[in-house]
Amino acid sequence: MTEQVLDAGEPAPAPVTRRRVTLRPRRARSKLESSFRTPWWHRAAERTIAVFALTAIAAIALIFIFIAREAIPMFWEAEFAEEVQIRDLFMAKEWHGYDDPVFVWQPVGEPAKFNVIPLFVGSLKVTLLAMLMSIPLGIGCAMFIALYAPRSVREVVKPAIELLAGIPSVVLGFFALMVIASWAQATFGFRFRLNAVVAAIGLALTIVPVIFTISEDAIQSVPKTLTEAALALGARKYQVALRVVLPAAIPGIAAGVVLGFGRAIGETMIVLMASGNAAVMELFDFSTSVRTVTATIAAELGEVAQGDPHWRVLFLLGVMLFGVTFFLNIVGDLIIHRLQKKLTAS
Repeated sequence: MTEQVLDAGEPAPAPVTRRRVTLRPRRARSKLESSFRTPWWHRAAERTIAVFALTAIAAIALIFIFIAREAIPMFWEAEFAEEVQIRDLFMAKEWHGYDDPVFVWQPVGEPAKFNVIPLFVGSLKVTLLAMLMSIPLGIGCAMFIALYAPRSVREVVKPAIELLAGIPSVVLGFFALMVIASWAQATFGFRFRLNAVVAAIGLALTIVPVIFTISEDAIQSVPKTLTEAALALGARKYQVALRVVLPAAIPGIAAGVVLGFGRAIGETMIVLMASGNAAVMELFDFSTSVRTVTATIAAELGEVAQGDPHWRVLFLLGVMLFGVTFFLNIVGDLIIHRLQKKLTAS
């Protein structure tokens, strides 16, 4: 053992400390990272889906722009101002031959009358009446199939109801024209064979499958633990259905109702064939013939000259119908989100 002799004034050497050096296996880490890396085809699928979604949004925006482009020139065209006043489209006017101001849609005549209020009144009458028929039927069928029906009955009835959604609307319109109209007139004694009730019954046949399918899925998605807990506490089956299952499934049922309403207000062929196509301004009389916005566009757009005042008004109807449908969908979506927050306490 040797001793180190230090001269005077020379600093003492620092004590030697031992460090533990940890070697990281770089090669193993790179393999681990590569094993968790997203495959390229996943990223390609995500971008493809995003492109499709943006394409759908762009298509809707372009459709709205095209419709608005044909309607907006009415506000500055001299030809349109000479024949139609903007206020006459929405306000009652005392026309020649009438004793009082009235809402009239008579595009063929001299002068032409383009009041759009009777068309929207007809659309709302048929749609609301169809919804009053289809909502109880759709939700009631969904609850029966999901909660009460045996499996053998469910496997037959559910596909049969859902197949109604695949029937072309022109076939349902023909059925309403030939069968439902005669039956309704013989049963209720309607003065007009084709009226709002007949069109609403035919329209309800297209709405029931939509409401039924979405409501049944919403009821089936309610956790079984809720129903089992209610039954264990002594509740009867109808109490479980009305007080447990139905409130828990309300957001999904509301979504089905909103989709059904959008389908009803945008339907064309059934109301064109079974409503009578008379723009009668009767708010609470459902036995009279009606004329809807969609039926008016379908029946008259092919027979007017491009750029004519009648042409402009029909495209204005399309813009207004697009705006009403968009507004109702936004309101329905807000209601559904509020119900979800209320039921989940979030």
